[in-house]
Amino acid sequence: MTEIDLMFSREHEWVRVTKDGDTSLAVVGISNFAQEQLNDIVSVELPRRGTKVKQMQTIAIVDSVKASSDIYSPLSGEIVETNESLLDHPEWINQSPYERGWIVKIKPHDLSREIESLMSQREYDEFIGTK
Repeated sequence: MTEIDLMFSREHEWVRVTKDGDTSLAVVGISNFAQEQLNDIVSVELPRRGTKVKQMQTIAIVDSVKASSDIYSPLSGEIVETNESLLDHPEWINQSPYERGWIVKIKPHDLSREIESLMSQREYDEFIGTK
């Protein structure tokens, strides 16, 4: 199994793609920058497994003490798993946005084309002004 480095959308979602032979799976969450901007996350609304999504379609809602924010799908595909633990532990998005705080796993439909529209870590750091 191989893993593609984190890629980021302009709306601050991250995606980590793993490949096992010809099968790809994309794990999606929100960036550390985004969770810091939201402050304390208090609840998450997750989509249903099996939901078909298009790139940049709303897939979840994160509520914080500051605001409610839509979470967008960085890739088109089918949601094959949601992080149900976030329903009881939404704070994991704040504490561990790239590990325990992942939101959904997507089986992408057109990975090679859509991944090109995302930013690398370096590009994202420049985009948010940390480099």
